[in-house]
Amino acid sequence: MKFTRMFGSYVVRSIKMCKYKHRHGNIAYSTTANPSSANYCLNTVRQFDYENFICTLLLPSNYRTSAFAIRAFNIEVARVQDSVSDSQIGQMRMKFWEDTIEKIYADSNVPQHPVAAELYSASKRHKLTKRFLKRLISVRAAQLSSPTFPDLDAAELYAEASVSSVYYLLLESAGLQSVRADHAASHLGKAQGLANLVRGTPRQAARRAVGLPRDVLARHGVPHEAVFRARSSRALRDAVLEVAHRAKQHLDKARSLGKQVPKEGRCLLLPAVAVGSYLDRLQAADFDVFHPRLRQRDSLLPLRLYWRKLFSEY
Repeated sequence: MKFTRMFGSYVVRSIKMCKYKHRHGNIAYSTTANPSSANYCLNTVRQFDYENFICTLLLPSNYRTSAFAIRAFNIEVARVQDSVSDSQIGQMRMKFWEDTIEKIYADSNVPQHPVAAELYSASKRHKLTKRFLKRLISVRAAQLSSPTFPDLDAAELYAEASVSSVYYLLLESAGLQSVRADHAASHLGKAQGLANLVRGTPRQAARRAVGLPRDVLARHGVPHEAVFRARSSRALRDAVLEVAHRAKQHLDKARSLGKQVPKEGRCLLLPAVAVGSYLDRLQAADFDVFHPRLRQRDSLLPLRLYWRKLFSEY
């Protein structure tokens, strides 16, 4: 227990030091837009995606700033659906980002937006694939007009496009070209995307929306109104279990490829630790997605992440 407390304190100090270096410019910004835009991306990820924020802090400094830019961009497009009530306004925001990507790759009049500025710098440093950035926009834009999934396979395809694409970009930022790493990233993205659908159920229910696939709910006899009431039932738990089981299958597959992923790429897949932690806690709550315990942060996550990083595991 004493060792655990000491090691946990060491992790916290390491993370704080990383934040300090980011704020005070000790991390090289020679090819980034400017420290303020880099800090904007860092703070955006910290505010809206805390688990991935911790994982990104643990990346090597030579591409950490670019990783924050990629994740901040993903947050910008992902939050459009939650921040607008009119789908037309949402499509206009998506169009802004679509045009921004075109300007970034054309070296022409990139908007004075901190995320756009950092993404421009990252794309020049690492030759990020334009197709992956555009896919993050298009898949979210399609969700604006059709926010529900007809079946679990459709949800899985969405997870691949909206989450795995982020990992492909992160691998590119590290200069890593590996079919095995891409394969692991694909499965991790699917696992994380499906886990996010389950995890977002309470928030979606409060907006009278349902992210769980329609075929899964129908198979277990769960009407949408039952989800909106935010009260668990055996049928709803069974539906959540089915989606969580698919997520766990992808997580297990991603981890089974760990030894085949180049060592320098394994730290990019550290979010697997957070996904696994959530699925374990969900199982401990008997798949009651509304259980109060699931709204609490995993206080041991920084320790687990640092431990896995030390041993080049995820």
